[in-house]
Amino acid sequence: QVQLVESGGGLMRPGGSLRLTCKASGDIGSIFAIGWYRQAPGKQQRELVASIARPGSPYYPNAMKGRFTISRDNAENTVYLQMNRLRPEDTDVYYCNKQPRASGPWDADWGQGTQVTVSS
Repeated sequence: QVQLVESGGGLMRPGGSLRLTCKASGDIGSIFAIGWYRQAPGKQQRELVASIARPGSPYYPNAMKGRFTISRDNAENTVYLQMNRLRPEDTDVYYCNKQPRASGPWDADWGQGTQVTVSS
């Protein structure tokens, strides 16, 4: 079972940039899609920020288009999330997760996530 570990979060001023890293413990080449989610304090629901499938283009929900870029490096077993023009409302814990097969669900288990705080 491939495990994913998030890193790269931190404290950033509004307008700044961060790059989050999702490092896999094994080969991600056979995993259909990997995505970044975020969860605000006190909220039970995580929201999708971006996902990227093994073949094909990245996907961004409409609310996430324009400032986030997801990329996937199968050779390094890593998925990145570049976050630009950060806003205070981007303050959340960010998680990565995987969808092993195109027709299957996303994993039920989540990692520790990485905290992103945007504040002046």
